[in-house]
Amino acid sequence: MLDHLIKGATVVDGTGAPSYAADLGIRDGRIAIVAEPGTVTEEARTSEDARGLVLAPGFVDPHTHYDAQLFWDPYATPSLNHGVTTVAGGNCGFTLAPLHPDRPEDADYTRRMMSKVEGMSLVALEEGAPWNWHTFEEYLDALEGRIAVNAGFMVGHCALRRHVMGADAVGGQPTPEQMADMLRLFHDAMAAGAWGLSTTQSSTHSDGDGKPVASRHARPDELLALSRAVAEHEGTQLEAIVAGCLDRFDDDEIDLFVEMSAAAGRPLNWNVLTIDAAVPERVPRQLVPSERARKAGGRIVALTMPILTPMNMSLGTFCALNLIPGWGEILGLPVPERIARLRDADVRAEMLRRADSKEAGVFRRLIHFERYVIGDTYSAANEGLSGRVVRDIAAERGQDAFHCLVEICAHDDLRTVLWPMPTDNDPDSWALRQEAWQHEDVMLGGSDAGAHLDRMCGAPYTTRFLGDCLRGRKLVGLERAVQMLTDDPARLFGLRERGRIAEGYHADLVLFDPERIAAGPATLVHDLPGDSPRLDSKAIGVVSVRVNGVETIRDDVVTGAVPGTVLRSGRDTRTVSTR
Repeated sequence: MLDHLIKGATVVDGTGAPSYAADLGIRDGRIAIVAEPGTVTEEARTSEDARGLVLAPGFVDPHTHYDAQLFWDPYATPSLNHGVTTVAGGNCGFTLAPLHPDRPEDADYTRRMMSKVEGMSLVALEEGAPWNWHTFEEYLDALEGRIAVNAGFMVGHCALRRHVMGADAVGGQPTPEQMADMLRLFHDAMAAGAWGLSTTQSSTHSDGDGKPVASRHARPDELLALSRAVAEHEGTQLEAIVAGCLDRFDDDEIDLFVEMSAAAGRPLNWNVLTIDAAVPERVPRQLVPSERARKAGGRIVALTMPILTPMNMSLGTFCALNLIPGWGEILGLPVPERIARLRDADVRAEMLRRADSKEAGVFRRLIHFERYVIGDTYSAANEGLSGRVVRDIAAERGQDAFHCLVEICAHDDLRTVLWPMPTDNDPDSWALRQEAWQHEDVMLGGSDAGAHLDRMCGAPYTTRFLGDCLRGRKLVGLERAVQMLTDDPARLFGLRERGRIAEGYHADLVLFDPERIAAGPATLVHDLPGDSPRLDSKAIGVVSVRVNGVETIRDDVVTGAVPGTVLRSGRDTRTVSTR
């Protein structure tokens, strides 16, 4: 007997092949039957009529930070609502394990680091996760059986370094003995099911003390030793971030990526490839590592977002503006002193000069303050400004845009919410994206879901992209769009029997209305532990989401079921060799 029968759906199977009408039967968490409508004779415990709806494989998000959130939110919302059934975590060198059993302070250090570098609520981290593990295996076991999505995790280089070197991980170099211990710890994690190594050398990544995170101090020989260790385990990967990911790689960064992938004989993915017609030379430069890696026996994959992710800013709390060279020093001051400095015309002029310099890289996009929209305000002086564009307010007041914005924020003690309007929403930029998506080493992803919770909401990229493909710009056909969200990332990670609709595959499925599929606007909600805020987005047109055959979402509401699996390398992933 079938557990469930979906009748008359338009099946888009994830391979890129043309869609077709079919009945699909599920049994024991797998797709048991895919047949012409009306031909299934086996009885089913439950069934539904899906005529007029599209049935696709569950979406695979290749870059998330759900490592902590899954403990208080096993549904990985809002990703699950938007059809994501498998998430890759442990990215950018940051994981919650391993933790040294003799140094309980390491857990506090990790929480403060994750709060600073990934924008996670410190209160939520402290109250929402049990922190009852030391080894990476114990961390994976703590999630097993209690999550609604399938989740796989890389091992964060920062955690490996901290475990072995303690406080010396920041600023120090491992001794030969410590390097051997780090490799032993790494092998243990991969043997337990870790997907491989993630690391960062990005200049924007600092810990809770404001110091460069541990992996930023690693030299190439350390990174290559860890990369070679990856080669010894089945179904493993590399993920890495360097400063050039934000704009353009330098030659040393390209050499490092190519050597790491070739040493591991595994794909290396990085994020995020920013595509902007105003900087047409960026994409060719960012794909040089991919071209060189293939010649050297490696593969380097650039993740890029197919939507413009809504992101709010503030002069009062840490956000992307703090990452502009020279701005962190001003925006890190106590609020009264910060306001005084921001009101100084000479200070503002110097900030703008630094922000428009070459060293600012991709953050140069943030300085078009005339295009910012005022969000929530908190003072009588700012009444009526919400929803207005700074350009118009500045013109009324006879001020330049940055001066106007500073004065608005100062009236709110810098609590004003700011929404920058994207500068790369022009037809030429979208044409450039369409072209880049066709490259064999460019893949959709980079949502950062689970991180920067009150600043951005990348999780709905799946439904927003599909809606755009069906009823918007139509840059990609439906079948190819679904393949880009399912089979492409599944094949990159070597996921076993996931990413496609086929008999015998795991029944990770999304049923949606092609006439309505979309994502609602990002709205601030207070539903994290400690009443902490985050941005959320409603899924529109998603009728049902199933994970391993069990319904987890019905009409944008979680069912309460937790059928997800902790995906372990080797068992749930096969090796994707580059050699």
